[in-house]
Amino acid sequence: MKKLFITCLAAGILLLVGKESHAQDYNNAIGVRVGSNTGINFKTFIAANRAIDLNLSVRDKNDFKRIFFTALYEVHNPVGGAAGLKWYYGAGGSLGSWRYKKEDGDLFLSADGVLGLDYKIPGAPLNLALDWRPRLEITPDTDVLTDDVGLAIRFTF
Repeated sequence: MKKLFITCLAAGILLLVGKESHAQDYNNAIGVRVGSNTGINFKTFIAANRAIDLNLSVRDKNDFKRIFFTALYEVHNPVGGAAGLKWYYGAGGSLGSWRYKKEDGDLFLSADGVLGLDYKIPGAPLNLALDWRPRLEITPDTDVLTDDVGLAIRFTF
């Protein structure tokens, strides 16, 4: 609980520091996000520093299987002195299904947050992003998950 509080406090401070709007380095990007949940990732900017991030992810670990769709609204801010590097935060939701061993599974719905770094490689159509996505599962059981860390590798266009 203490780690979650410190993380939320740090995110709040970052929100207060970076309120300026800056142009993005790319409009769209598609690729993969690997980590505790792995899948297809698509990001599109809808304004100079606002993006929609969509994911179709799977998790298959120790007899626990999960497939889900996530949609996130993100706000991007530059990191001073680092061309192409931005930090971002946002929120959204996930809808999916899970199954444990051979038991019947269930559908789940969650409210998701995101905090990360986004780097557009200068002169190349490549983008890398490292992020943390805490999740409040609303159904079928209420739970807070904080283990979703991933690296996105995307082609930009």
